[in-house]
Amino acid sequence: MIEWALNFALAAVGLATVLCGWRLLRGPSAIDRVLALDTLYINVVALVILLGIQRRTTFLFEAALIVAMLGFVSTVALARYLSRGDVIE
Repeated sequence: MIEWALNFALAAVGLATVLCGWRLLRGPSAIDRVLALDTLYINVVALVILLGIQRRTTFLFEAALIVAMLGFVSTVALARYLSRGDVIE
């Protein structure tokens, strides 16, 4: 039962990742693209964690943490750039 649930979750999160990638490419404004990028990072973290559970390895959890930190920093930097015009004050 757990294997079926993991496969279903991987498929669902994979579909969400593809849809976020589509919004990233076709977003009508820059703010929509930043939000799609942030959601894409969240989906990638979820995919990496699900793969770590499926393969029973702890190495992928560390990779998910790194992706989450890079996603947060890049989202904040892009939001500041779009709102103020520069990243560093």
